[in-house]
Amino acid sequence: MSTVILGGAGFVGLNLAEALLRGGTAVRLLDRAPPPAALLRRLAARPGDLSVDLGDVTDPGALAAAIRPGTDAVVIAAAVTADAAREAADPGPILAVNLAAMVPILEACRRAGVRRVVNLSSAAAYGAVPATMLSEDLPARPESLYAVTKFASEKVLARLCGHWGLDGVSVRLSAVFGPFERDTALRDTLSPQAQIWAAAQAGTPAVLPRPGWRDWLYAPDAAQAVVRLIAAERLAHPLYNVSSPAVWPVLAWGERLAANRDLVRPGFVCRLAEAGEIPTVSLHGDRDRPPLATGRLRDELGWEAAHGLDASADAFLAWQRHSQEDPR
Repeated sequence: MSTVILGGAGFVGLNLAEALLRGGTAVRLLDRAPPPAALLRRLAARPGDLSVDLGDVTDPGALAAAIRPGTDAVVIAAAVTADAAREAADPGPILAVNLAAMVPILEACRRAGVRRVVNLSSAAAYGAVPATMLSEDLPARPESLYAVTKFASEKVLARLCGHWGLDGVSVRLSAVFGPFERDTALRDTLSPQAQIWAAAQAGTPAVLPRPGWRDWLYAPDAAQAVVRLIAAERLAHPLYNVSSPAVWPVLAWGERLAANRDLVRPGFVCRLAEAGEIPTVSLHGDRDRPPLATGRLRDELGWEAAHGLDASADAFLAWQRHSQEDPR
């Protein structure tokens, strides 16, 4: 079996690649730039075969070269995660990568006879839905350009897969954080956890505007959910939420990191902003959205996230410790 991950050099794509390679699947990454050498070495140590193609998901030629006959699955992980400033200044690339690229991608999948296409969408697609729990059958009210394009990508995928006889599924990921995350030109704001880790490495305070309660999703858990969706013989639904069933504050996650003094520099603390103080960590908005319902994926495929607050902090520290021990 072989899987092509479009936008595979992003941190969600790299976590998925590692999970697939660990299971012996051949993986091809398509991205505009290769992952850093240290991350490629980590992936190359896994049992499956790894290859990297350089190209843009908006380029039909690059897609045809990467999505070859015999490809079992294609995962669409390419996206421009834009803030309001980028929306206003340069909306074209957001639309091109997040939405318009869906047509040449699915054309390449149809020509190659791909068995399943998995579109990585986002919880942002729900937008301002008045609910205490976000289930897949709720009507979406996307607000940002990123959210609008992700929601539209789900609809385009479903429509064209129906026309062309492709097996396509969309996945709304919750707020993802964890291994392989790094600053790239395609994500305007890193996860709060990555921002906290940067402060820990610099020995500066991580100052939050509020505790940040959310159903945070550890990236290896997200990868395992997508692996299940790729492997399933058939799927009952065109859309699945992928999230943690637990809701916890990112403030407490940062405090757990601060207690581990062998990996953080002196001077690091994680705390709430005092009156009049400017926070140093962005929580991506001024409110905490409701959690995603996870029953559909649990009931159908038996998947649940393995990492909550403590487990994700401990696993993340272990990953960072291993990365620092590899000086190459």
